[in-house]
Amino acid sequence: MKEPVHISGLASAGPDLQELLGMVARGDQDAFAQVYETVCGPVLGLVRSVLRDPAQSEEVAQEVLVEVWRTAPRFQAARGSAMNWVLTLAHHRAVDRVRSVEATTAREHKAALLDRTPAFDEVTEQVESRLEREQVRRCMRTLSELQRESVTLAYYRGLTYREVGELLAVPLGTIKTRLRDGLIRLRDCLGVSS
Repeated sequence: MKEPVHISGLASAGPDLQELLGMVARGDQDAFAQVYETVCGPVLGLVRSVLRDPAQSEEVAQEVLVEVWRTAPRFQAARGSAMNWVLTLAHHRAVDRVRSVEATTAREHKAALLDRTPAFDEVTEQVESRLEREQVRRCMRTLSELQRESVTLAYYRGLTYREVGELLAVPLGTIKTRLRDGLIRLRDCLGVSS
């Protein structure tokens, strides 16, 4: 027959952990102090092996020991040893904490992604802008050389009508006519209603 293994290394003369849990179930605070002394180290060690964070491990270990105090009446010796019951509570609580932290991290990540989402669809804007530019280029090709040159200087280079006339050595009235006719053609080609 195997001898019971004691965590402290010395066999205690008092009641074993199972008997102590029975006393705790009846509200014996002194028995709980003995349970605490017996299981505190193993509980903290198990929780720390799951969580890896010392501060969170201590917090969860404390929660487990409070749970042992509250749920001691649920312990059933027929289902396993008292130490296994306590360590099972500790393991479940530690795993719950890991899941909670992961869920919180996932929610924060999702919220951060939503914050970074632009108010408008940049891709759609870029595509529409490209399509409009291409349509303008196509319509510019329908203008006569003189009209295209006048429109380009006035609207793409930002020159005044007078500057366009001087640059091309053409009278101002002729430039205005070319620009008016060119813009009418562009409007019709682009399908813009006036």
